[in-house]
Amino acid sequence: MNFVILDLEWNGSYSKKVHHYVNEIIEFGAVKVNEQLNVVDTFSMLINPKIGKKISSHIADLTHISTEELKSCGEDFMNTTEKFSSFSDGCVIMTWGTSDILTLMDNYAYYTRERRVPFLKYYCNLQEYCEHVMGLYDPSSQLGLQNCAEILGINSEGKELHRAYADAMLSLSCLTRTYERNKLRKFVFCADDEFYRRLTFKNKVLTDLKNPQIDKSKLFINCDDCGIRTEQLTHFKVKNKSFTAKFRCPKCKKIFDGKINIRLKYDGVDIKKRIIVKEPVDILDD
Repeated sequence: MNFVILDLEWNGSYSKKVHHYVNEIIEFGAVKVNEQLNVVDTFSMLINPKIGKKISSHIADLTHISTEELKSCGEDFMNTTEKFSSFSDGCVIMTWGTSDILTLMDNYAYYTRERRVPFLKYYCNLQEYCEHVMGLYDPSSQLGLQNCAEILGINSEGKELHRAYADAMLSLSCLTRTYERNKLRKFVFCADDEFYRRLTFKNKVLTDLKNPQIDKSKLFINCDDCGIRTEQLTHFKVKNKSFTAKFRCPKCKKIFDGKINIRLKYDGVDIKKRIIVKEPVDILDD
């Protein structure tokens, strides 16, 4: 099965039709690769916007796309998606994070009143995959594409970033550096009813210990040296949407600040724990 890495650029436009702002897509960029990650084909198209009449100065500065260029070179959104449908037929569509797919759904719904994207059959969140393989998952923040490239030693200097095709190629570089076929398969999902319910579910960070959805018996941290459960020395404090407290290992006596993030996700409550700061041994004796 081939993979299509898709990136979109969009412009925030107020729509009188739906009475709210819409992230109107102005550019499609994609690269198609086989299972060996060899490039098979590429796709790049500008879209002539219909909701907003003018590109915002911020988007123009970021992408170097002008209103005039879109009007003279851009195509209709539905024509573009039709061409992209043929380009991506039978492929797993990948994006860096879910914002591009959600934006694509919103745009498709604007024109067709149907949020399901017909050419989206299989999907992979490439950002989530890279975070998993690199061991960099942090529930309080997401790994940005450029940050990921820097960590992986990918030089993006001189490359045209914040353009759809260039960002799709940078995503491919990150995939190439982290590629493990069997692990990647676990991040590929069929775009069925369950997929859309999961994709559109709004995750919520839980910061109230009185919330009945929080199982307090799981709010502990193991010593990463000894592997045993530590003692909590201070009450939890909420900081940056995380619970923090001081802990001590009863075996090695090390004291550290622990951080616990609790998030309500589609599958239930997700708890992530990590040690922030270690202090020297025997600072606090029994």
